[in-house]
Amino acid sequence: MIIQTEFVDLPTPTGTMRTYIYRPQAEGSYPAIIYYSEIFQQTAPIARSAALMAGHGFVVLVPEVFHELNPIGTVLGYDDEGKDKGNADKFAKPLESHDSDVVAMYDFLQQQAYCTGKVGAMGVCIGGHLAYRAAINPNILSAVCLYATDIHSNTLPSEENGDSLTRTKEIQGELMMIWGKQDPHVPDAGRFLVHQNLLDSKVKFTWHEFNAAHAFMRDEGLDRFDPELALTVYKMAVDLFRRSLLA
Repeated sequence: MIIQTEFVDLPTPTGTMRTYIYRPQAEGSYPAIIYYSEIFQQTAPIARSAALMAGHGFVVLVPEVFHELNPIGTVLGYDDEGKDKGNADKFAKPLESHDSDVVAMYDFLQQQAYCTGKVGAMGVCIGGHLAYRAAINPNILSAVCLYATDIHSNTLPSEENGDSLTRTKEIQGELMMIWGKQDPHVPDAGRFLVHQNLLDSKVKFTWHEFNAAHAFMRDEGLDRFDPELALTVYKMAVDLFRRSLLA
C-alpha cells in the first residue's frame, strides 16, 4: 500500500511527546501499531521499518521514547556519543512514564477516523522491552518484542514491584518474543528467565530464537544486519497483527 506520513505532538503527564505517524493513503480505518525505537529514537532505519509495517495496512505511531529528556526532534547517532546519551536516558526515565505515554497514544488513536481503535505494539532493543511493557495495558492486544533488553535484569527504574518481569502476569494480549542467540545484551540465562516467567504467568506467547546478533533487523551497520532473516521476521509480525487486530 502507498503510505503517508505526518507527526503530532501529544500531551503526556511528563511533557510533550512528538509522535510520528505512518499510515495508508487509501481512505478507510486501519488497526494501529505503536512502534518503539532503540535508544537512538527515530533514526532512518526505524523510519523505514515503520513505513514497511504501515504499508501492510496499519497505522504506525513512532513516539520519541525519551521526549522528557531531549529537545523535540532529537535523533542520536549510531556512535559512542549517541550510545552513551541513549543509555543515560533509558536509566533516567521510570517505566511508569512509559506507561503514561501508552495511554496518551491509545487515547489519540481512539479519536482518529483512520483508526479502527484496535492497537498493538512492536519494538526493537529497548523498544522491544517497551512493546512488552505496553502489553501490560489491557488495551494493547498484541506485541512483537525484538531482542528486548533489560527485562531479565530489572535495571530500568520503576516503583517497587513495578518492573516489567514482575508485572508480566498482567499481560492479557498475545506476545511474540524474538531473539538473536548471539546477542551479548541478553545472555542465555536472561532469555531463559523471561521464558520461564511467561510460562509461570500463563501469558499467550510464541518464542523464536535465531542465530543472529543484536540489532539484526537494522539495515544500517552491515556487520549485524541479516536481510533474509529480517524479511522473515517482518512477515511473522504482520501475520500476528493481522490475526490479532483485524479479528
